[in-house]
Amino acid sequence: MGFLTLLEVASMPIMQVLIISILGALMATEYLNLLPADTRKTLNKIVFVVFTPSLVFTSLDEGVTLQDIISWWYMPVNIGLTFLIGGVLGWIAVRLLKPEPHLEGLVIAMCSTGNLGNLVIIIVPAICTEEGNPFGDHKVCSSKGLSYSSFSMALGGFFIWTYTYQLIRSSSIRLNALKAYEEDAKSPNKDLEANEKSKLLNGQVQESAIMSPRSDGTQNKKQESLCNKFTGFIYQIVEEMMAPPTIGTILGFLFGTIPWLKYLVIGDEAPLRVIQDTVRVLGTATIPCITLILGGNLAQGLRDANIRPMIIVAILCVRYVILPVIGIGVVKAASSFGWLPSDPLFQFVLLLQFCLPPAMNIGTMTQLFDVGQAECSIIFLWTYLVAAFALTIWSTLYMSILS
Repeated sequence: MGFLTLLEVASMPIMQVLIISILGALMATEYLNLLPADTRKTLNKIVFVVFTPSLVFTSLDEGVTLQDIISWWYMPVNIGLTFLIGGVLGWIAVRLLKPEPHLEGLVIAMCSTGNLGNLVIIIVPAICTEEGNPFGDHKVCSSKGLSYSSFSMALGGFFIWTYTYQLIRSSSIRLNALKAYEEDAKSPNKDLEANEKSKLLNGQVQESAIMSPRSDGTQNKKQESLCNKFTGFIYQIVEEMMAPPTIGTILGFLFGTIPWLKYLVIGDEAPLRVIQDTVRVLGTATIPCITLILGGNLAQGLRDANIRPMIIVAILCVRYVILPVIGIGVVKAASSFGWLPSDPLFQFVLLLQFCLPPAMNIGTMTQLFDVGQAECSIIFLWTYLVAAFALTIWSTLYMSILS
């Protein structure tokens, strides 16, 4: 398979993203005014509650069985490693470059969260259809590639809407706390009787209360604090699991792997196949809507974004240089231990998961929590511009290794 052919295959989905983003940017201009900020927020909520859950629900192809998922047990481990290693590298980048506090979660998310959904589903079957691919007969390869890609999308949705969702939400909480602090600092002192002496005395009273607590209440307060932290942790997990995309992922796994549920909904002979068809139609709107919103935010970001070029360079290095190199070592080690199926296409999908551009759903999260939308769009612009060449180079290298 020639380099130029592979470049064309890898660049097609990237070009689609960029073209739709440009359209979204034009729609958000004052001249057209079809995607103003309020409209983007409303559309983003629809994407979050309706379209994204529909997409991840239908992500498991009807050809994927429970036995297949069991034999592919290493794929969730591999995806978890991409998130873990990318997250550590993102954390190092944050410590070195020191971005704005509310952008730290966004930088880590961009480094750790790859586009495990639509790009893999487009690229892998497209490579299989080309003459000279190293993965055998194109019909068998396309069928297997679609199954692997669907499983990758389903697993990716679960990781994204738990781990990455929490990163962006934490950034939003930090930003809101910073805004509240700045508002308090700017607000005038309305206590007419207050002066420096009264403040000092008040501070001394508070300090005295803090420094000399009752010994019999200290232990109870510590126990209450630990209990509250544990309760808050459990509540946080439950809240993340109740996010609509996470629910869609869980239901997708249930209906895709439990035979009698699969018989009811999935397949041409399913009595309730209209449900699957309806959900699939809703899911197809996810990527276009997300990309239009990103384009609208990009128009704003080109004016308002405040992100240093070195941060973008660091994200590009993590996603397209460091992670792919580490991925080769990880997948080779797993193969040497006998943890992977003998199919080289499966290993190719695992390797591809280490060199993908950031997940589009990060844009949905930034819009949902109103934090870093402009900066997110600028990062997406550069990462997807570079992705076509990076994916081509790494795909060529991966296929040469597996051949």
